[in-house]
Amino acid sequence: MMESTDQCVKKPIWRNMEGHWLSTELWVALFALAGTLTGSFTGILVANKLVNYRLEQLEKKVEKHNNFVERIAMAENDIKIINHRIDDLEKALE
Repeated sequence: MMESTDQCVKKPIWRNMEGHWLSTELWVALFALAGTLTGSFTGILVANKLVNYRLEQLEKKVEKHNNFVERIAMAENDIKIINHRIDDLEKALE
């Protein structure tokens, strides 16, 4: 027996059996795709904001550390000067 030609002809995906534009399954798939893209994009933005915040905090800590190192270097220099002055005073007293 031969099948009728109506059964072999495929309907376009954008029309369902009743002739309506998109089938229910396709709508569900499109909404799922939209939700996935929205969720992924939002996740990327939130992660990016978190990374930027953490970088700013690390930069602040590094800046504080650099200021501390500079102050220690200046204090060491002052101590050397004071030691030289003490040595000069001790030599003057001898």
